[in-house]
Amino acid sequence: MPGFRSHPLLAATRRQARPFGQDVPAELIEALAGRRLALLGEASHGTHDFYALRAGITRALVEQHGCKAVVIEGDWPDAARINRWVRGLDDGSADAALSGFERFPTWMWRNTVVREFIAWLRDYNLARPPWQRVGFYGMDLYSLFASVRELLAYLDRADPEAAQRARRRYACFDHFQQNLQAYGYAAGFGTGFSCEEAVVAQLTELLRSRPTGTDGEDSDELFHARQNARLVRNAEQYYRCMFRGRASSWNLRDLHMVDTLQALGAHLQERLGEPPRMAVWAHNSHLGDASATAMSEQGEWNVGELARKRWPGEAFLLGFTTYEGSVRAASGWDEPAHVKRVRPGLPGSWEALFHEVGHDRFLLLPDEGLRAQLDQPLLERAIGVIYLPETERRSHYFNARIGAQFDAVIHVDRTRALESLPEHPQPTTDVEVPETYPAGV
Repeated sequence: MPGFRSHPLLAATRRQARPFGQDVPAELIEALAGRRLALLGEASHGTHDFYALRAGITRALVEQHGCKAVVIEGDWPDAARINRWVRGLDDGSADAALSGFERFPTWMWRNTVVREFIAWLRDYNLARPPWQRVGFYGMDLYSLFASVRELLAYLDRADPEAAQRARRRYACFDHFQQNLQAYGYAAGFGTGFSCEEAVVAQLTELLRSRPTGTDGEDSDELFHARQNARLVRNAEQYYRCMFRGRASSWNLRDLHMVDTLQALGAHLQERLGEPPRMAVWAHNSHLGDASATAMSEQGEWNVGELARKRWPGEAFLLGFTTYEGSVRAASGWDEPAHVKRVRPGLPGSWEALFHEVGHDRFLLLPDEGLRAQLDQPLLERAIGVIYLPETERRSHYFNARIGAQFDAVIHVDRTRALESLPEHPQPTTDVEVPETYPAGV
């Protein structure tokens, strides 16, 4: 399908495309409010417009529809610092709250849009009683060593003897000088060495423990510790599987994200007395339904697909696309980020089709007839923290049936790069390099 100008799909899309300006369309907010989980995607990790739109949508869901949690594609302990700040449990500035994101890619969360959003969220929360405040959480699993530190700090306060047992268990990783790739290679290729039993034993012990006090803050601290222990257990499994194939490690990562959403939902329900509404921020490749993309052919699932199965009728999947513009991205893992030009969408892609619609930005909330027409495979672009325009077709495009992949799509024809906050690199011995698809998502 090289061109769309005379194609009936273009005419059908034009009829239902809803152009909008700066304000988020009210019909989208109403559609999202009808589901408990608002999965808000992005076509790249470095585009200002996607972050700003997600922030605006989330503000509306918080103010108008009682959303109680924002959950990001970020690490649990890094987001926990923001969570405490936005809920008024810590003082300091928004920049200080974001300082936990020290590792590559720092701009993914340390940027001006996120800073403005969390400052708004703190002001919103401080005008409300503690039990009505909205939290900010991470659901990724790359922070094994940071989670170990957080868990040990909790146990040092709550149960020093348990802290000593945890130190002995987690010392298993010391053999590899905190190099998780080296650990994954050794544990994954039958050397007989593995930390699996140690991390499972630690998680089991913590799950059997009970809060030492009676207030909600104590319960939150124990839940935070348990989540860190779960993360260590799942991250150990992830790195052990890294060298067995992309599908197994990808699936473990997205399963961890969904399990985190479930555990967080159950924890907040105890406080609220009802299942909480949550807004989830992650890449399209995680939040669109993988069964409608080429990922399924590789044996991969993702958060969007699992959420639809685990919570039928409760998850709304919103995707974002762009035709051209600029993006903040690196050329390789752990390399400096630059503002790069985003090439025009390839012929035969959803981006090229939406460009022909002729609006600067529009919402596509298709009826069943159009959804059926959109249920055909076209190319779709995904830019992660790495962008390689010289190999764009191979590195950043895959086939997707967008009508089944998402419940709705926002297209911004020309987008601009995120503005990152000043870098303050911290010395660290942590070596936690993920295997991500495509190109760092």
